[in-house]
Amino acid sequence: MAKSISLTRYLVEQQRGHTGPADSPGAIPPQLRLLLEVVARACKSISLAVNKGALGGVLGTAESENVQGEIQKKLDIIANEVLIEANEWGGHLAAMASEEMEGIYVVPNRYPQGEYLLLFDPLDGSSNIDVNVSIGTIFSVLHKPEGSGAGVSEQDFLQAGARQVAAGYCVFGPQTTLVLTVGAGVVMFTLDREQGSFVLTQENVKIPEDTKEFAINMSNMRHWGTPVKRYIDECLQGVEGPRGKDFNMRWIASMVADVHRILTRGGIFMYPWDKREPEKPGKLRLMYEANPMSWLVEQAGGASTNGKHRILDIQPSKLHERVSVILGSKNEVERVTRYHSE
Repeated sequence: MAKSISLTRYLVEQQRGHTGPADSPGAIPPQLRLLLEVVARACKSISLAVNKGALGGVLGTAESENVQGEIQKKLDIIANEVLIEANEWGGHLAAMASEEMEGIYVVPNRYPQGEYLLLFDPLDGSSNIDVNVSIGTIFSVLHKPEGSGAGVSEQDFLQAGARQVAAGYCVFGPQTTLVLTVGAGVVMFTLDREQGSFVLTQENVKIPEDTKEFAINMSNMRHWGTPVKRYIDECLQGVEGPRGKDFNMRWIASMVADVHRILTRGGIFMYPWDKREPEKPGKLRLMYEANPMSWLVEQAGGASTNGKHRILDIQPSKLHERVSVILGSKNEVERVTRYHSE
């Protein structure tokens, strides 16, 4: 039986192979390795709180709203605090930004400041918390821009997704699985609770270019734009329609869970612009959800667009910017994008 490889060992081996510049694909400088280990430990703590559920008194709402105007769950707040407390003192970060906070969180002066910026959605899929359905934590790591001085500002975070140096998520389901990329493909680790460590369970994750599965909230169909309606209509026509094959629909209402399924067996995930709030370009957050997930999908051979442009090329204008998201199996994403151009 092959010897299991822990996340720590994997990252150390990646660091030993680091000989190029810090921003070269797959490079793991020491500070980035340590940062990713801290994020993984925070995910273990969040996983423990999620697993306790009602026994830990963490279910239900917190009677407060986040910056998005959404009612917070108790676990939203707990997960946010866990990530901040775990990462603020290590010396790897200059600042953090969270979907749950209006502004950035600068590392306090009592701790050393590092060269990286961390963004996260502390608990994606909050509507599923109380019904025991998979949820997760999404994270993205950026370099603090050179020449930005000793301090750090919100402007430092406004970088296109293509400039990420690491991204990943942890899905809390039947197993707790950490999915990671540093620009050299996608790897998956499963939490071994007996050992207390994440163990490598899959390397070189690849998304099939074609699929027979789509994930979208069908209740919004009447609000979609014409290109999305056209695509879904063709899928629903099955073997008798222009696609010549039957499609299955999947929708978990947790981006982490839906993307994890796509990384595991293919598919297309869509959260498109719709007419309910036409002034908003989309529902999902560019910096905390779309960018890290898009990079993971691209690193696994898939594609991700907002219907017109590659998501990783979008230049953010604000910290909580929203975006339409179409990602997954390459050929299906390209088809939906082509429908938008037509």
